[in-house]
Amino acid sequence: MVDVLARRQRALRHYGTSDAGRVRLLCFHYAGGNAAMFRDWPRRLSPDVATVAVQLPGRDTRLDEPPHVHMGSVVAELLDLLDPLLDEPFACYGHSMGARVALALAHELRAKSRPGPRALFVAASAAPALRTPVRGWDEPDEGLIAYMRDLGGTPSIVLERPDLLELFLPALRADLTVVATSGAPVRPPLDVPLHAFAGVGDREASPERMAAWREETTGPFALDVVPGGHFFDPAGVERVFDVIATTLAEPR
Repeated sequence: MVDVLARRQRALRHYGTSDAGRVRLLCFHYAGGNAAMFRDWPRRLSPDVATVAVQLPGRDTRLDEPPHVHMGSVVAELLDLLDPLLDEPFACYGHSMGARVALALAHELRAKSRPGPRALFVAASAAPALRTPVRGWDEPDEGLIAYMRDLGGTPSIVLERPDLLELFLPALRADLTVVATSGAPVRPPLDVPLHAFAGVGDREASPERMAAWREETTGPFALDVVPGGHFFDPAGVERVFDVIATTLAEPR
């Protein structure tokens, strides 16, 4: 029990006032990222939404923990970490790898007859059904770094300093391995509202590739094409905030 509590403290970032929210927004970062990408979200969302960002092992506050390389182990850990939060209303947002993690978590909750998310928001991740090959995960470091450059979003100081790359690349490679090997399991679609976001200039998760997320639910589906590439421009991020705020303010 002590171990689980300690991991929860390291893994769950309660940004803003966690007890004030009428609904929790569980946020899952992109491959190689960390929970800090969501630290400003409470200032942009309604006080009725409590932002809880998940930090996977192998980075930042969990740098000394080995990263996951299989989706099954990611989801198993999330069920332990998030257990106290899942009996209250919640929604999920995932960016890139985080979108696949959020989807896998929702399916596992349904399999265990647990309450699922009231909405699922996915961004910058080609729909699972397309089985789009994942770049970089099984390539030498040079290929992985080239992939990072192509995507954008990685500070140049990281790409130019071997000491920072030595810290960053293992978690990134592990995260991409999770996505590359998770496949597209044959299972009934969810029945939750699903809203997808695609950067207009994103070559990895183009609007066309994001549109196939409609196959993942029998509930309402919407796709927003927003300014930016794989990592949205400020105007694109604003659109994400607007949609989340509007959706979670609606009575269920």
